[in-house]
Amino acid sequence: MSESPRLFADDAEIRRVGNLFLAAALPKENWTHEAHLATCAWIVVERPDIVAERDLPDLIRRYNESVGGVNDETQGYHETITQVYIRAVRNLVARDPEIRSLVERVNRLLLSPEGNRAWPLEFYSRERLFSVEARLNFVAPDLEPLP
Repeated sequence: MSESPRLFADDAEIRRVGNLFLAAALPKENWTHEAHLATCAWIVVERPDIVAERDLPDLIRRYNESVGGVNDETQGYHETITQVYIRAVRNLVARDPEIRSLVERVNRLLLSPEGNRAWPLEFYSRERLFSVEARLNFVAPDLEPLP
């Protein structure tokens, strides 16, 4: 049984996490699954100067290195997972255009099936998703097409 996600209190908390991430100043222990998704949603919704699909890969790699992480074939940045969650965020925003509050968007995402850590495994076998190829490049799903 998966644990409940940590929800955000308000828009300001999400913007703070996002800005600290961009500045490579977010403490490593705060770079959680929820922080990843909140930052992605903040970028998609409020930062038109950043194109998530194009810019997040390098931003995440830079952040990982800033906290002592390594981006290689076995650890750090994962291209397929990143692109799958960007798609999930964009789909949620398109599905619920009436939602204006950033915190409501983010918390709704975190509570949705798409916000679950295991969601990509609905479309990818574990072997394919956690392959070197999928870490380094986007690979198409092998179980079901992405929504």
